Amino acid sequence: MQSRILPSGGPQEEKLSMIPVFRPKLPTASKLLPYLERIDEARWYANFGPLYKEFQARIAAHFGLGADQVVLVSNATIGITLALQAIGLQRPDRQAICPSWTFAATPHAIAAAGLSPVFADVDAETWTLNLDLLDEQDVRSASGIVMVSPFGSLVDTDKWERFSERKGIPVVCDAAASFDAIGRDSFRVGTIPIVISLHATKSLAAAEGAIILCTDPDVVERIRQMSNFGFSTTSVAQVLGTNAKMSEYNCAVGLASLDAWQETRSRLAQIRNYYWEKLRDVSGVTPFGGGQDYVANYMVIETVGDGYQLSNHLAQRGIETRRWWRSGCHQHPAFASYNVKPLPETRRLGIHTLGLPFFTELTEADIDHVVGSVAEYHSKEPALAAH
Repeated sequence: MQSRILPSGGPQEEKLSMIPVFRPKLPTASKLLPYLERIDEARWYANFGPLYKEFQARIAAHFGLGADQVVLVSNATIGITLALQAIGLQRPDRQAICPSWTFAATPHAIAAAGLSPVFADVDAETWTLNLDLLDEQDVRSASGIVMVSPFGSLVDTDKWERFSERKGIPVVCDAAASFDAIGRDSFRVGTIPIVISLHATKSLAAAEGAIILCTDPDVVERIRQMSNFGFSTTSVAQVLGTNAKMSEYNCAVGLASLDAWQETRSRLAQIRNYYWEKLRDVSGVTPFGGGQDYVANYMVIETVGDGYQLSNHLAQRGIETRRWWRSGCHQHPAFASYNVKPLPETRRLGIHTLGLPFFTELTEADIDHVVGSVAEYHSKEPALAAH
């Protein structure tokens, strides 16, 4: 990786600008131009156009699926909503269990589907919804479950599929940042709809948009219909729907991103591995997902200290950080009226986690400065240094 060039005054006189926590980088205009010219030539801008079909086919091939097992929609939030509406929510309680430890889009999507979120706790190690803590009565009465792949990590969809069949409750997977993790270990595509974001902040980006993967043909067809005003093969609405199709322009960005995917993935893995190597020697800090073979646009650490104080310490040293999920969705005023289960792990993670800078242009010198500042914070506190 490229190192930062120091000014002539030497390291002690270096004036560090703020290292941002993230800098999106989408395909350049020159990479997009061939796809934009195809749009100009076809004069087809939306409604399942040629680029939509090509992007759909290439995504299907990437995951070893058929094109009819992939739907492209305008964003992941509406994708989760449509998936929930498509899986057959039969129970009258109109509630959906989800982790509080997630981005606000998850409960927003649940509410948009006409359901009330029930916030449950996560596992201490995987940060995913803890099956063992789900109350039997809540499961029996809930209309569905949205489980979340945190920060693009691995989840056991095989286990969730068995749980769904055993309990007779539909499940949707919010895998917003998990493009690279899907297909690894037990994170396989099956009958549970998996929703992947293509937002500009994600490792594979289309500026905006989402991929929905599912092997159940009935569910896939309902999602496709609902994304297109409920239309099937004619302009007659067969089901209630909306306009959530991915445009040809977003498909153009997605195709150009896919063209560069191997290069992007290699760069992200390089940055991730360098971070892990450096963080290994910092006492009291654990990088989430350390040792797992997937990439995502996050470097989230768990610290034995206080994440708020660590964030302030790093800001004083020119390093921007992010409490990506703050203290859990149950703390947002918008969700204050919804049911909340005991959340000890969520509260712990809200205090002890922090997102560090992570993007493709980050240099070794940047990472050295970030990790050195994290280590400095922990060494100054005797109680932390003991860990």
